[in-house]
Amino acid sequence: MTSGTVFQDTKLPLTLWFRAMWQVTCQKSGVSAMGLQRALGLGSYKTAWTMLHKLRRAMVRPGRDRLKGIVEVDETYYGAPNKGIAGRHLGNKALIIIAAEVDGPKIGRVRMRTIAAANKKNLHPFITDSIAPGSTVHTDGLQSYDGLGGFVHQRHPQSWQADDAEHVLPRVHRVITLLKRWLLGTHQGAVDRDYLQDYLDEFTFRFNRRTSAARGKLFYRLAQQAVQIPPTTFEHLRHHNP
Repeated sequence: MTSGTVFQDTKLPLTLWFRAMWQVTCQKSGVSAMGLQRALGLGSYKTAWTMLHKLRRAMVRPGRDRLKGIVEVDETYYGAPNKGIAGRHLGNKALIIIAAEVDGPKIGRVRMRTIAAANKKNLHPFITDSIAPGSTVHTDGLQSYDGLGGFVHQRHPQSWQADDAEHVLPRVHRVITLLKRWLLGTHQGAVDRDYLQDYLDEFTFRFNRRTSAARGKLFYRLAQQAVQIPPTTFEHLRHHNP
């Protein structure tokens, strides 16, 4: 019954998995591995961590629709600042690219990805994978965005004033603020860079369903997707991260 799903080869009862899924979806800000361990009475932090990361993998629906219309795109960093390092240099920080749909004055759906560098090799594939052809893509003046094929590209060069980026690309920068607040709040900033993509997938799943009137719908959607993704193991989660 569980073969080929996120639950394959689990030694835990499905009822415990369903309780974990409810903890993840019923709380607006989600739950940390330590919080899940306490809520379910699990004897092992490793078990709670593994359950959460398997469920985060299930939050990416296979074949999901791409963003469309007008979409703002920008990058941000996650991690402590590095002394003596300025500009778009990583140091010990992680670089994230984010796309946010424009829905009038509001924010539509979002997509996020960790990338190794802010160059064409990383930026262009993310845009192609995340945004439907023919859409209008708004970016800042970074030259690595130049040459986007199949999109209407509008560049917005900005000054070095701190609030200029937020004025030029307001929706994506609002998403960046909410993401960092969530990482620092629910997870106390203790997110390993190697597993950051899984947390971005959870934030995306949660954000794109933020207007849902019933938490039960999020639970149903997660359960539905959990049986559509291939199984994975703790060892694979630890050593084969996206």
